[in-house]
Amino acid sequence: MVRYWTVSLRLLLALVAAGVPVRQAKAQSQPPQTAQSTPSDSSTAADDTNPTVFPHSDSSRYWISGQANIILQWHPSFPADYSGPNSLSAAAQSATSHVVTLYTGYELTDTTEVLLDLEDSTGSGIGNALGLAGYTNLDVVRTAAGVPLSHAPYIARLLLRQIIPLSSERVPVERSYLGLATTLPKRRMEFWVGKFAIPDFLDTSGPGSDSHLQFLNWTVDQNGAYDYAANTRGYTDGAMLEYDDGRWTARFVEALMPKVANGINLDADIARARAENFETDYNGGLLHHRDGAIRVLTYLNHANMGNYREAIDEFLDGETPVRPDIIATRRQGRHKYGVGLNVEQNLSDRIRVFGRVGWNDGHNESFVYTEVDRALDVGEDYRGDAWHRKNDRVGAAFSVNALSADHREYLALGGLGFLLGDGALNYGQEKIVEGYYTAHLWRGVFTSFDLQHINNPGFNQDRGPVLVPAVRLHVDF
Repeated sequence: MVRYWTVSLRLLLALVAAGVPVRQAKAQSQPPQTAQSTPSDSSTAADDTNPTVFPHSDSSRYWISGQANIILQWHPSFPADYSGPNSLSAAAQSATSHVVTLYTGYELTDTTEVLLDLEDSTGSGIGNALGLAGYTNLDVVRTAAGVPLSHAPYIARLLLRQIIPLSSERVPVERSYLGLATTLPKRRMEFWVGKFAIPDFLDTSGPGSDSHLQFLNWTVDQNGAYDYAANTRGYTDGAMLEYDDGRWTARFVEALMPKVANGINLDADIARARAENFETDYNGGLLHHRDGAIRVLTYLNHANMGNYREAIDEFLDGETPVRPDIIATRRQGRHKYGVGLNVEQNLSDRIRVFGRVGWNDGHNESFVYTEVDRALDVGEDYRGDAWHRKNDRVGAAFSVNALSADHREYLALGGLGFLLGDGALNYGQEKIVEGYYTAHLWRGVFTSFDLQHINNPGFNQDRGPVLVPAVRLHVDF
């Protein structure tokens, strides 16, 4: 059975290249349906706003679509006074990641939907995904080089969606892999339960969330200080309750945490391990007559976490003679909490800007996403109408990541996290500049060039800077 799904998903990609008709999906990191969305034309093959390889129906109860992404990254050699177990290799290297996703869905009733996505992730990232807090390829979350994972396809999402109307007025929305309805009650409740990725719904951004057509860096596409519940591949089991009235949206998510930091297995004992997440969105923007959104996020994680200060004290007392050991200090029931602010704004029909600010307490260990305790990123994108390429995009962003005092001392004494650990640390904020150009080749086929410049990789002034170019192929079908 495992071999069957492996062959099936890889054959699907080959069929796309050969031109066999399959229904298509929108971009993978597309935000969920809202009253601000616009409907797509029914059964269009490759319209001007959402080009895809094959058409899909706006009236069928079924949804079958897919996406394929190949990302090649490399970096030249860079200066490093020393390297440790979790350092990004200072020698020149390259790596390629591949992610193929098959999206399916079915409308049981006008208010009930079931969604099932299968995914196949292969390849790796530069440095085995170690040595950077703002890592350079978000798809490597799926492959997690250095962590033992099955090479077989897996279920990425399995969701039940229940829509509860609170008004008779309906608004048009765009169909996608995260929702099959083409209209929704303007005021409504929604209940979701199953397997999903929390960034499917929280901390989304129109110009700064889709790593397959926009930015690649982890801390540009998402709030680096948001240690959201997930297993190694970025998915969790949980439930979400949402209220939406068109102008305001509120979401509460209860989700499972992994048993260990960056672990593949989730802890089903919610009495001891879980994550509460709450976000409220104002869907009005900051400028009159221009679309935008302001999102405020807060979260609280409960898990078997270690404590940086306790690990430091045990090392200084000689209890752990080689280096501080965060794993030795893990205790069930510890907490990690944080907040985030997310803003996006259309400045014109072609230009969008976005920004995020994030903070977490930084006392207990980074457990899930990345090792960042303070985060700031700002960016913009520009649509290519001016040079008659309306489906092309060019974007630029700047990200700054920082650590709490305890976290940086732990690393300076030689401690290891699940991503960082150079054996020593001359601390400096990690600063990342990223730019990309995405070109539309034909229907749902896109290619991109991406360039990232990273100062103080892994927060270490004794290493870098690092220059990371990339090329990307994206197929939406």
